[in-house]
Amino acid sequence: MKIKDKVAVITGGASGIGRAVSNQLSQMGVKKIALVDMTDAVEEAVNEINKETGTDVAVAYKGDTTDENFRKQVFADLVEKYGMVQICVPAAGITRDALAVRIDKETGKAVIYPQEKFQQVVDVNLIAPVYWAMEMVAQIAEDRHKNGLKKWHPDEGVQGTVIFIGSISSQGNKGQISYASTKAGLEGAAATLTKEAIFHGVRCGVIHPGFTDTPMVRALGEEFISKNILPDTQLGRLIRPMEIADAICFMISNSAVSGELWADAGWHGTPA
Repeated sequence: MKIKDKVAVITGGASGIGRAVSNQLSQMGVKKIALVDMTDAVEEAVNEINKETGTDVAVAYKGDTTDENFRKQVFADLVEKYGMVQICVPAAGITRDALAVRIDKETGKAVIYPQEKFQQVVDVNLIAPVYWAMEMVAQIAEDRHKNGLKKWHPDEGVQGTVIFIGSISSQGNKGQISYASTKAGLEGAAATLTKEAIFHGVRCGVIHPGFTDTPMVRALGEEFISKNILPDTQLGRLIRPMEIADAICFMISNSAVSGELWADAGWHGTPA
């Protein structure tokens, strides 16, 4: 699938992997790229991309990715102004880390991970990405139906690509009962959606980054990173966001690449 002249939407586009993907796609000639984020930093990110490219290729949408009406408004606006969205990388995510069950040393009672936190992580990391992906598939499906097209044929060329952001935590990670569950959940969602969406010519894949130099990872603290992460990473450093972005763009542009891609920098440990 050619990236040039396509319309793309990236959630979590103001920082981390989302920002890196947005930068990379803008350099590869997308027609328009929508950066979606709930922070004011999304405007700054868009301004920097447009300054670097010397164009107005990037556009900002500030809002909550879990909001159905906001999601539909973003797609409707993009389709009306720039054409069909054909690239979707729903990268927005959060962590709310804590042990699943721990004993309170003062009371001796078991403390269970709060259900409201679990639900929040599921909403942001699993439900929202899947529905942003399905929104794009729905737009493409409706457009094909309007034009009298039914089952997609390879001669038409790929109509759209979704890349979900998984994680090495999908294999299980101490202290990440909610985060790991959502990343594992994306595997099942992607495997199912790609079997259905290819009817309309849409591909779907998952990239599983290792520990990447993002605000989310840096929040763990330099001491934790140095002690518990770097020693078990073959590269001996955090992955650069642009390395993940490059891998994502590879997955988008090479239609023979399907399923899951592990970009873990040789990670072979389990954080304490």
